[in-house]
Amino acid sequence: MKPPSNVKTPTQYIASLPAERAKAIATMRALVNKHIPRGYDECLVWGTIGWTIPLSRYPDTYNKQPICYVALSSQKNYCSLYLMGAFWSASQLEELKTAFKAAGKKLDIGKCCVHFQSPDDLPLEAIGQLISAISSEKWIEMYEQSRLMTKAGQAQMAKQVAPSASKVAAKRVDTKRRR
Repeated sequence: MKPPSNVKTPTQYIASLPAERAKAIATMRALVNKHIPRGYDECLVWGTIGWTIPLSRYPDTYNKQPICYVALSSQKNYCSLYLMGAFWSASQLEELKTAFKAAGKKLDIGKCCVHFQSPDDLPLEAIGQLISAISSEKWIEMYEQSRLMTKAGQAQMAKQVAPSASKVAAKRVDTKRRR
């Protein structure tokens, strides 16, 4: 559920929710804030509370939006904790699955999120460790690597390689002329 248009801060987002949802989101927000590495900013992004690399630090994103690392939202039938790092890395995703299994909790996942009704549904300690595992510097590096795998990234790499290849070819032609 997208928050009302007058909601501009995480605190306002939580205040706009029904009491039970507000309590669940506030608890998870506190957990994320406790474990989030330095370099991420808390803000509203995509209608959720997000922890991002701010544009002031890294403005060169493909969509001109901050790079999101963790996000938290209240949906129609559940809450969602978006753990981009855990869904980026097969080993971190396996750690998440193992933590749920060890805690005897049911893992309900979406494309890059964990669905829950209450924080009691989650292995909070393991989630805190996953959140703290990727520094903002590493997240930027991972973002840059992922962009290189897109068509736009491949085209950009080709442009960077092409000038140096043409310089080599021009140097060869110039060397032949001198002979």
